[in-house]
Amino acid sequence: MDVEEVIDALYGLRPEEFVAARDARVAEARRAKDAAAARRIAGLRRPTLAAWASNLFVRRRPKEAERLLELGETLRQAHRTLDAGQLRQASRRQHQMITVLARETAELAQQAGLPLTEAVRHEVEQILHGVLADAQVAAEWAAARLAKAPAATVDFTAVTPEILPERPRPPAATASAPARGTKSRPAKPDRRTRARRERVNQARAHSEEAETEARRSQDALSRAEETKQAADARSGRARDRVAELEEQLQGAREELREATEAAGLADTAVRNAARAADKARRTADRARRELDRLTEAADEA
Repeated sequence: MDVEEVIDALYGLRPEEFVAARDARVAEARRAKDAAAARRIAGLRRPTLAAWASNLFVRRRPKEAERLLELGETLRQAHRTLDAGQLRQASRRQHQMITVLARETAELAQQAGLPLTEAVRHEVEQILHGVLADAQVAAEWAAARLAKAPAATVDFTAVTPEILPERPRPPAATASAPARGTKSRPAKPDRRTRARRERVNQARAHSEEAETEARRSQDALSRAEETKQAADARSGRARDRVAELEEQLQGAREELREATEAAGLADTAVRNAARAADKARRTADRARRELDRLTEAADEA
């Protein structure tokens, strides 16, 4: 069994088809006595609706996906080097691209018969932010194997280009060069640069905390939404069953009414037949008595 092909195939299925297909593959691996494959496949988790839609986008729109991955690398590089100019340019592209790709993802899901709610669309956007911010998330998204939105994605929006320090400039040349053999000491960063870097670090930490909390809230919302969808589906099935039973009950009541009418008619027929039979017996008794009388008179004569 080629486990990688199996995983790709499973994450290409609709969410409601995933569990049954996964369990069937696990059983197949166990029959083949491939314990490692069975364990790995059994560990796969059913994708949320947002994760499924994101995987669908990567499979259907590979060129657009590649552009987002390239932008993510540019943004991460800009943050590593604190390149304000590069970050400003990439940040503008970031917001535009996420809006467009989230809309395309929702359209693909709609075409596949699984429309996304506003909350799920927001989760798709959070996944796209995670792709830009985290190389590991980007790799999972690019493989179209996401099971859920990442739990702790660091977004870039809190670290705005305006508070980033400018690229360090080389120190100005001095009139007198250091004496031969004298080691020059590195210039200490001025207070302004240190303050800017401190603000960057604080903003980044705040962004991480806020994004983590937002992710927790989004995960809770997604779970609640899935629970509601399952409850709605169960309620729909129950309503259908009630309607079916009510229809059967109505039919049974109609059958009972007809049977009751038939029983009433039969009862009337029985009573009429009983009266007719009683009358016939009385007539027969009178005829027999008259016959006996005439017979007796003839014998006496």
